[in-house]
Amino acid sequence: MLKIFNSAEALLEKLKNRTNNKFDEALQVAREVIAEVRANGDAAVKRYTKKFDNVELDDFFMGEEEFAGIYAKCAPELVKTMEKAARNIEEYHKTQLQNSHVITRSGAILGQRILPLERVALYVPGGTAAYPSTLLMSAVPAKIAGVRELMIFTPPKPGGIKPEIVAAAKICGINKIIKIGGIQAFAAAAYGTESIARVDKIAGPGNIYVTAAQKLVYGDVDIDTIAGPSEILIVADKDANPKFIAADLLSQAEHDVMASSVLLTDSPELAQRVNAEIESQIKQLNRREIIEQSLADYGGCVICESIDKAIELSNLIAPEHLELAVAEPFEKLNSVTNAGSVFLGEYSPEPLGDYFAGTNHVLPTNGAARFASPLGVDSFVKKSSFIYYSRETLREVSEDIIKFAESEQLTAHANSIKVRQI
Repeated sequence: MLKIFNSAEALLEKLKNRTNNKFDEALQVAREVIAEVRANGDAAVKRYTKKFDNVELDDFFMGEEEFAGIYAKCAPELVKTMEKAARNIEEYHKTQLQNSHVITRSGAILGQRILPLERVALYVPGGTAAYPSTLLMSAVPAKIAGVRELMIFTPPKPGGIKPEIVAAAKICGINKIIKIGGIQAFAAAAYGTESIARVDKIAGPGNIYVTAAQKLVYGDVDIDTIAGPSEILIVADKDANPKFIAADLLSQAEHDVMASSVLLTDSPELAQRVNAEIESQIKQLNRREIIEQSLADYGGCVICESIDKAIELSNLIAPEHLELAVAEPFEKLNSVTNAGSVFLGEYSPEPLGDYFAGTNHVLPTNGAARFASPLGVDSFVKKSSFIYYSRETLREVSEDIIKFAESEQLTAHANSIKVRQI
């Protein structure tokens, strides 16, 4: 059941406190593991894999025979579904490609080059949160961007690596799978070991220890995002279907006990009907305990004066996923300024974006949609500028540059121009 808040402030305070008090402990563990891997390389990685995953490894890399054997275990119908999803993701993300450009003026040439990252690691968790969909969401735009070397890191659980992960890798044309997970995977990817080359970027979600590792390695290597628990916010008017709204709120709550599911509506009656639907639908769901805890701790509903006021509050929250369950959703879309991804109308539920439509489901969380963007082709490129000035053109602007440099008391900068005036 969703708690109905009397004020937006009460809901905001609840969401603001959606933090994990074990994070400091995770940071300490991550520091120790990363330091050990940096000092002792492969030996440390093997030791921590035995400690955390209860698997002894002779070789980190999945061989061709093992790859083929695991792939063969994936249900053919699921492979076909993932192939369709990959095509949709590719179609959408191809539109994000940027071109290098040049501008010229008399005696000067300036430009920007769009360059793909050289080497990228894609992290895929191996526990209950083993999401081949996220692998597709990361690998497809990386391939479009032109990344030269893609590798997958995933933990070697005693039961083996899940076939759907290997199938997703094959669909994306990736044959390098490294059987390492957790903090030690991020350390190996970020700093390299005797057998693993360091990468330029690591993309992919994980548990609290992985998030701690992401924070610690960032700067030495790029990461996609510091992902918080998942979240959905639904803005719904009085005519919205309560059965659909309840189902969508439940779909996010099942991710994690810290996931948040929020309803903003101008109709108290709708709120009551949604709660009745939640109570009915939750009985048949296999992650019921997680859902109930998530809704109790971080679920909620605010009755707003109007739909416009609800969207204002949504912009303040800046949700990862926003559903507009209103009569004319496109008319309200331009009012939305802060949201990772927006789902328009009652037949565009959030799981459509998670799996199939083609937009990316790696999205900013915890209010980061105020300043951050979904994962995309841009996430796997870098930009480099270049400048050419002829002697005559530099001479024309020399006095301006010298004056500017001397105003900042950087006389060596000024001198660099002066010596060229001879």
